[in-house]
Amino acid sequence: MTHEEKYLKNELLKNARKPEGKLGGKLIDMMNENHESLVQWSIKHLDVCKEDVILDIGCGGGVNVERFLKMTENKVYGLDYSDIAVEKSAERNQKEIEDERCEIIQGSVSKMPFNDNSFDIATAFETVYFWPDFVNDLKEVRRVLKDDGIIFIANEAVPVKDNGRQKEFMELLDAKIYSEEELKDSLCRAGFKDIACFNKESTDSFTGDLATWICAIAKK
Repeated sequence: MTHEEKYLKNELLKNARKPEGKLGGKLIDMMNENHESLVQWSIKHLDVCKEDVILDIGCGGGVNVERFLKMTENKVYGLDYSDIAVEKSAERNQKEIEDERCEIIQGSVSKMPFNDNSFDIATAFETVYFWPDFVNDLKEVRRVLKDDGIIFIANEAVPVKDNGRQKEFMELLDAKIYSEEELKDSLCRAGFKDIACFNKESTDSFTGDLATWICAIAKK
């Protein structure tokens, strides 16, 4: 890889934190495709009822909002703090927005524009790496969940000791990868209960390295 190619790749990957402009739009399209296998595997561990009101945090291009609209007869919300992500997600789900079955909102997980006890399920696919204050942000998710509501987290990676590429990638993004123990501990500290984690050996979609997928489910 030439210096220019590496620079362009790094600039593209940096957009994973907050997609912006043409590069951000390109990355969102890539993530919709690259994360599909993770989502299909992880979502098997999530029970969705027709009556559930669902919030997808870090909704990106809106592909999971679209997915949940087919799984529930109730309303689905998407939240993202990226302009381009909100735009793409709204475009993808325009009909459902017009039918008032969907809302796409720009905002931060640290201070969400929702009332207490609003959602049955809150999901976070490949996004908690970027949450600025993980435990407090989890407390904010807990606030907007109904009693016995579910938080669902799906990540494509757990920390791998002495993995230089993983470390370089996280430093590039100013991001944090969580182990199963860290996820469980953080959820517990945020007040969640009935915490369960599931794992699968696979491949990291960005680095191509062997990776362990993980999803965590917990109840308010």
